[in-house]
Amino acid sequence: MSRPESAWSALRGNPVRFLLSSWPWRSLAYLASSAVVGLTVLMVLLGLLLTGAVTAVLVVGFLLIGAIPLVAVAVLALERRRIRLVQPGVVPLGEPRPPVVGGLRAWVRQRRREPPSGREAGYVVLLVTLLWLVDAVVAFNAVLLTGVLLVSPLLAASGEVVVFAWTPASAGEALPMLLIGAPLAFAVSAYAVTALAAAQAALARLLLEPGEEVLERRIRQLRRSRLDLVDAFETERQRIERHLHDGVQQRLVALGMTLGRAELDVAEGPGLDLVRQAHRETEAALADLREAVRGIHPRVLVDHGIAAAVREVADRMPVPVTVGLDLPRLPAPVEAAAYFVVSEALTNVGRHAGARTVGVSGWVAGDDLVVTVTDDGVGGARIGAGTGLAGLVTRLDALGGTLSVRSPEGGPTEVRMECPCRTETP
Repeated sequence: MSRPESAWSALRGNPVRFLLSSWPWRSLAYLASSAVVGLTVLMVLLGLLLTGAVTAVLVVGFLLIGAIPLVAVAVLALERRRIRLVQPGVVPLGEPRPPVVGGLRAWVRQRRREPPSGREAGYVVLLVTLLWLVDAVVAFNAVLLTGVLLVSPLLAASGEVVVFAWTPASAGEALPMLLIGAPLAFAVSAYAVTALAAAQAALARLLLEPGEEVLERRIRQLRRSRLDLVDAFETERQRIERHLHDGVQQRLVALGMTLGRAELDVAEGPGLDLVRQAHRETEAALADLREAVRGIHPRVLVDHGIAAAVREVADRMPVPVTVGLDLPRLPAPVEAAAYFVVSEALTNVGRHAGARTVGVSGWVAGDDLVVTVTDDGVGGARIGAGTGLAGLVTRLDALGGTLSVRSPEGGPTEVRMECPCRTETP
């Protein structure tokens, strides 16, 4: 039988299995820690308030009072972890605040801009005013009652013990308390403690679960960070392209010209043969470099846009390609994504499709750019068969776009890209 996910589900299970499990002890630990945390936080908050009020005429007073939300945020983070004591199998509570790297000063600076929400503040108030006291009373009495009944024969032998108006005079008379009363007290205490812990954990989850607005903000931040990564990636690609085009490529061109002049000056013989071979190798290396530069980030895409860049790729295809792109200039990340989708699709057509004709179309529908690449090849293409299209799916997802492939066996094949024309702003 599988382990219950939470204390609440354990309560509804087999009573014997529940009483012999760790759930009563986990629940007791949850209530006891609630009492300790709640009382400690109450003392800290009262100390900050009183000290801040006394020193209000000084700057330090306002700093102490301003630290109260920070204490609440720290307590909330602890409560999101502590709830796992009684809900170990339930999805952990989401943390609405991003992690902070950089030590205590960075944490304080960041958390000052992220005060507790109304529900979170309400939970902290409940914890320090009511919950800790209830938890302390229940946990203390549960332990006291069971403990007293367990040692009742010893207490009766050494003095006087009274349990529910019954006063045993000897250890023998107190033996029923040990054999019958202690197990019953343990069972009642276990159910009471676990029920209270489960109810309090459910209340904590209700109040501390991130709201819809928090989740939407986190999604926007995540989308923004992914867009920043795409922009940084595109910037780095352009930097590499400029370095290769303006630096390495120009040096190879100069080397080729020098070797060409050397061919005119060197006499016939083995030396001239080596110069000619070096000239040919230089021209081959230059051709490879130009192809690599186009694959990294084509200059025509930056200068003239997606339509001109796609036509340049189509001109190099071994099969006829019809290009129908009448598009305005779009944001650089969108143009780059569209270019590489078309380039990868055309490369796959040339290598695997066996097509006779290919068509590239693109248009703007509302706020979305739609680009399709169709061919009359053998079909059977799918995303994930190679790394090219799979990587482009991730790239488009960061921009809020999608990539789909419709390619039945026997063809035709259509690769379709849809992407918002305007990227989000922070």
